[in-house]
Amino acid sequence: MDLRLELIHRHLAGERLTELAREYGISLKTAKKFKARFLRQGEPGLLDQSRAPHWIPHKTPPDVVRILVAERKKHPTWGSRKLKVILEKRYQREFPASSTITDILGRAGLLVERKVRSQCPPSPTSLSVANAPNDIWCIDYKGQFRLANGRYCYPLTLTDQFSRLILGIDAMNAISTEAALATCEELFRRYGLPNAIRSDNGAPFASRGLAGLTKLSVYWMLLGIRVERIRPSHPEENGQHERMHRTLKQETTKPPAKNLLQQQERFDAFGHDFNRERPHEAIAMRCPADVYKRSSRALPARCPEPDYASCDDVVRVSKNGYISLGRNLVYVTTALSYMHVGITEQPDGRLLVTFVDTDLGLVDRALNSLIPL
Repeated sequence: MDLRLELIHRHLAGERLTELAREYGISLKTAKKFKARFLRQGEPGLLDQSRAPHWIPHKTPPDVVRILVAERKKHPTWGSRKLKVILEKRYQREFPASSTITDILGRAGLLVERKVRSQCPPSPTSLSVANAPNDIWCIDYKGQFRLANGRYCYPLTLTDQFSRLILGIDAMNAISTEAALATCEELFRRYGLPNAIRSDNGAPFASRGLAGLTKLSVYWMLLGIRVERIRPSHPEENGQHERMHRTLKQETTKPPAKNLLQQQERFDAFGHDFNRERPHEAIAMRCPADVYKRSSRALPARCPEPDYASCDDVVRVSKNGYISLGRNLVYVTTALSYMHVGITEQPDGRLLVTFVDTDLGLVDRALNSLIPL
């Protein structure tokens, strides 16, 4: 700044601008620019000025910005790619790139910074892969929360892993085997039977008993549904279902409804919006309802009896979870009360106990107890 001011004062005192430009090591064009700015603005004209263009030809029009901001406020959990797809379909025009939309939402203060989480590699060795609708359904209780009336709500959720379709969200006042079984039966009638159901290791889906069996998982097995359970403390193995839970919580529980019925109405509205209006990145920005197809396996009028044709004998489990082997009573599990299991003698004399197509354990006659496999 001092050198620019010195150059101008020397030129105004009579020295030639061409010689001064050569002395100060700048071009004559730059020297003339400093002179013109000094004569127009005085000393402030010699300061560095912004090089930003006065007009940006590719700047997003204000009306597009207003549409994007309004849509984001309407759907605060929708990202830039979802907004772009849905708005282009609605207005039949091209919207800015997803990265540009993200910048616009950031400037409007509509983005929430995510916490960086450590990445846990999934372990799919004991889990199957969904290649079509109804290959795998996912079931879980979303964490309970308190309603405005002070009571707790326990949402039971089921989704189809391949299409991401929400099959059901039931607001319940407690975790209940009977209620979960009734929900599954209703959904089986509506959508048919899946090939497998994936859950965590909590009640009522699993137990600490033999093979983790519960009344609910036994019901699934009788219908020919394969039971899958993720590893304890590895929710990423059911990641798409957990991701849906996060959106469900953001859009329906903050703040919570006054009572269970009003909360159920919110869940129903969310399910309709999630299935039929909200595009999903994992299925090429289509809606889950456009991908899902009803299962070809219908719910039978009554549960079929297991086929134990290859077993040596078939015995019935008592109300208290015991089976009778000759004069001996061996405890199995109360989850199989009143069910039939297959018995097969092994070469070493022990007896293999099987339920449906799952081998549960071996009975050692000398110890008169069942050793879990």
